[in-house]
Amino acid sequence: MICGVDEAGRGPVIGPMVVAGVVCESDVPLRQLNVRDSKKLSPERREALVPEIHKVCKYEIIVVPAEDIDAMRKEMTLNDFEAKLFAGIIEKLHPEVAYVDSADVDEHEFKKAILRELSFEVDLVSKHGADDLFPVVSAASILAKSRRDASIREIEAEIGQKVGSGYSHDQETIAFLERWLREKGTLPPHTRASWDTARRLLGLAATRKIDEFTGGGR
Repeated sequence: MICGVDEAGRGPVIGPMVVAGVVCESDVPLRQLNVRDSKKLSPERREALVPEIHKVCKYEIIVVPAEDIDAMRKEMTLNDFEAKLFAGIIEKLHPEVAYVDSADVDEHEFKKAILRELSFEVDLVSKHGADDLFPVVSAASILAKSRRDASIREIEAEIGQKVGSGYSHDQETIAFLERWLREKGTLPPHTRASWDTARRLLGLAATRKIDEFTGGGR
């Protein structure tokens, strides 16, 4: 049995990180589906592939909310946390061979970090760009990205506003955060408060409040 593991949402300031894994006897059915790195597929194509992947693979998904990521960062690095999550998926799927998209600059270190967390021996391949190299990782990437996208839609429904992609480079996301801070004075739900972007915007909002207060006192 071969397994692939990947994540979506490691870097955003809003929303969860999602780790997904798939396991199958052969990647031929996945090759026939023409799975690719989820970032290279349209949202519509990803959504169409999800049920097809479900048909040919067993899968596991872990969704880690923003507040859990904040709590974890007080205890360990994001790379170490990701290694634990990847190991949790591999543990459940119990393959003979596992391919993972390396979160660490050092592929070998990420491999060692995962192996330390496993209770059984597995032939583990840790590679950068694994979602482009191995169909099982491409499939995991698609499931993770699709679930993360669904989580963002759920957050928007709960909040009643568009939040963009949740990434710091997204102007819609930054505009949403700035508007929320201006109106409420606190970070919105599902925001990673430990992220530099969140801290910076919170600091700017506090400075603006002080400026308004002192300006009003002249």
